[in-house]
Amino acid sequence: MQRSRTHTLAQSFLPVTARMVGLKPSNLPPTPGVQFLSAGTAACIADLITFPLDTAKVRLQIQGEVKGAQIAVTGKSIRYHGVLGTITTMIKTEGPRSLYSGLVAGLQRQMSFASIRIGLYDSVKQFYTRGNDHAGIGTRILAGCTTGGLAVALAQPTDVVKVRFQAHKSLSGAQKRYSSTLQAYRTIAKEEGVRGLWKGTFPNITRNAIVNCSELVTYDIIKDTILKNKLMTDNLPCHFLSAFGAGFCTTVIASPVDVVKTRYMNSSPGQYKSALNCAWTMLIKEGPTAFYKGFVPSYLRLGSWNVIMFVSYEQLKRAMMMTRQTVDCTT
Repeated sequence: MQRSRTHTLAQSFLPVTARMVGLKPSNLPPTPGVQFLSAGTAACIADLITFPLDTAKVRLQIQGEVKGAQIAVTGKSIRYHGVLGTITTMIKTEGPRSLYSGLVAGLQRQMSFASIRIGLYDSVKQFYTRGNDHAGIGTRILAGCTTGGLAVALAQPTDVVKVRFQAHKSLSGAQKRYSSTLQAYRTIAKEEGVRGLWKGTFPNITRNAIVNCSELVTYDIIKDTILKNKLMTDNLPCHFLSAFGAGFCTTVIASPVDVVKTRYMNSSPGQYKSALNCAWTMLIKEGPTAFYKGFVPSYLRLGSWNVIMFVSYEQLKRAMMMTRQTVDCTT
């Protein structure tokens, strides 16, 4: 009897605490325009906070690839050890600003990239279900692949420039690869052709199809499960928990493709024949563990990025819908 009372109290307590956190859900579903803008803005907020982790991940992923060139230019070889070790080494050798190298391209990427792959996900999902709110896993995966692939096709140049800035070591004696973001776009187009701006599109489409499916579908499923079982209400704690689980699943599944994508996009012309050649070279020279280089910063970055992005996304959608309803009432 006592146990059932405790269980009942716990069940009634959880929804009350959940309702106390964050903005209330809107009476009307968010419009595609609200979802599109909210997704891009939320992704930019997440990038601003987690960008140093992303830079550390890139440095660890390309480690072992350009040692000879680095020694020839600077006379020294820098070895990175772990996430905190990489961040500390970068601050000591290149200054704290190096952690945010490529931020402008990163924000450009998120505003165009996340707006499509995340902001249009629900609209594409409804398109495939013909307006039915109950979508199966297959439909969700198909919607994730569609928006992920479309986003890469349009925003790939921003990703190429971002990776190049993050991979560059700003050591004394080392010549800057690019002086600014715009100059990077122009230089790549001039030296490598327009195709250079879309370098690594295939591995990036593959990666983002995997990331989008594991990230959005996992978030969708975890959130739906929590709400169906009435463990929490549709509010901030539920969004936090769903995003945390989605971040871990995404990192485990997408890490190998992410490493290949980073190596290939950062490579000099002719270094690799293709993305598959890049993957094969890594396997032969560095072994299978090379595909999980930078896993810890990847998880720290993707896990924290997912939490910040999804929580911000859900709150921004509600804030925008509340503002829209207020404006409609006053007019």
